[in-house]
Amino acid sequence: MSPTFLVETNPVDLIRPLAGEAVRPQLSIVATMYRSRQFLDEFLALCQQALAALRCADFEIILVNDGSPDDSLAFALAASAKLPQLVVVDLSRNFGHHAAMQAGLATARGDCVFLIDCDLEVSPLVLVEFYQKLISSGSDMVYGYQEARKGGWLEKYSGGLFYKGFNALSDIKIPENMATERVMTRRFVKALLELGDKNLFLGGMLTWTGFQQIGVPVKKGLRSGPSSYTLMRRIGLMVNALSSFSAKPLALLFNAGVLITGVSIIFFIYLVTRKVLFDDALLGFTSMMALMSLSLGITTTGLGVIGIYLGKIFSQVQNRPNYIIRDIHREI
Repeated sequence: MSPTFLVETNPVDLIRPLAGEAVRPQLSIVATMYRSRQFLDEFLALCQQALAALRCADFEIILVNDGSPDDSLAFALAASAKLPQLVVVDLSRNFGHHAAMQAGLATARGDCVFLIDCDLEVSPLVLVEFYQKLISSGSDMVYGYQEARKGGWLEKYSGGLFYKGFNALSDIKIPENMATERVMTRRFVKALLELGDKNLFLGGMLTWTGFQQIGVPVKKGLRSGPSSYTLMRRIGLMVNALSSFSAKPLALLFNAGVLITGVSIIFFIYLVTRKVLFDDALLGFTSMMALMSLSLGITTTGLGVIGIYLGKIFSQVQNRPNYIIRDIHREI
C-alpha cells in the first residue's frame, strides 16, 4: 500500500515488510490508560484530527490498560466498535507506566510509532510537527522536551535535580526535561525492544539505543486531576534509573569508605600520640562518637546501595516478563 502522508519522502520506506509478512499500517499511536477515563474522549478526537492533518488513513491507535481501576477499559472497548483502528491491550494487572508503554510498543505494527501520554498535558496534535521533523531530518526518533518545567516549585526543582543527578552519575547522558511524547521509526522500536531490560527506565533505554535523535520543544499544560506519579514514585523512579544505568554509586561508596578509613587512621594516630605525650585517657570522646555515627551511617547506606544492585541482578536473573497481556482487542 502506498503512503498516504503529505510528505513525499519517507525514511520508513527503507524498512518495508518482508515477503509473506502482514502489511503494516503507516502509523501507530500508543498510549497507556490508568485512571484515564476523563481524558479519552478528547484524546481520541485529537488523535484523529492529527491523522487527518497528515492525510493518513492507514493507522492504528493502541490503548494499553495498565490495570486501571476506573472504567477506562470499558470505554475503550466501546469506542473500538465505532473506530475499527482502535486496538485495546488489556494487561493482567497494573505493571507500571514504563512496562505498559513497552507492551504498547511491542503490540504496535506501524512503520512509525508515536508514543504519547493520554492525559492531554501534551496535545496529540504535536504528532504533525514531530512526524514532519522526522521526515525532513531523516532521523529515527524525534522526542519532545520542556524548555521550562511546569508546575510548582517542588515539581520544577525535583525534576531538574533528577536529570542533573542522573547525568552526573550515569554512564549515558539523557536530554534534560524529556517528555514521553516521541515518534520513532520501525527499526528504532525494534532495536529498543531487543534490549531485554527487566528494570525498566525508558528514558535511559531510548537514549542508549542510539540512532539519530532530535529534540523538539513542547509546552506541557497542567494535568486535570491528581497525577499518579506521587513523590515516593518519583523517588523510586530516580533510584531505579540510576541503578539501572550506572555503577558509579558503588564507586562513590568505595571512595567514601576509603576516605573515612583514612580519616579514622589519622585520628587514631593522633589519639595515640596524645596518650603517649600527654597521657590524655578520654581525649576526643565527642569526636569519636561523631566519627562512629558517621561510619555507621555510611556502612548502612553502603549495604543499602549494594542491596539495590543485588535486587537488580535478582530481577534480571529471574527473567520474568515485564508485563502479561490478558487480551488484545483488535478489529482489523
